Amino acid sequence: MEENLIMLDTSAYSEFIRGNEDAKKRIQEADGIFLSPVALGELLAGFVSGKNEKANRAILEQFLSSPRVRVLNIDGETSERYANIVRHLRESGTPIPTNDVWIASSAMQHGLKVLTSDAHFQKVPQIITLFLSAM
Repeated sequence: MEENLIMLDTSAYSEFIRGNEDAKKRIQEADGIFLSPVALGELLAGFVSGKNEKANRAILEQFLSSPRVRVLNIDGETSERYANIVRHLRESGTPIPTNDVWIASSAMQHGLKVLTSDAHFQKVPQIITLFLSAM
């Protein structure tokens, strides 16, 4: 049986924390949960700009402490995949936010499905995207 390994986009983590039932179910059922340092940076940037930084950091630290959760590194191979995805998106005339290209690149590199509520990930044919249902 194939392992259920997912890469969380920032939106997926946020939906999970907000109690989205689909996000909760998919994350609970995953054998492995991965985050890009880019998504982690997006989350932290939101925390420092918000009113509940300390509480949000504590919730994130608890989430990251799970043995099923891992933050991946970005390396030369990730960068090669990033370049290929950017080239494809430019040739297709379908750019997406740069941070999401990095997230997609890590997912592609590690064979992970991207869990997200952002439809623009569909423009990246090199990855499998799992879309969250609305609450």
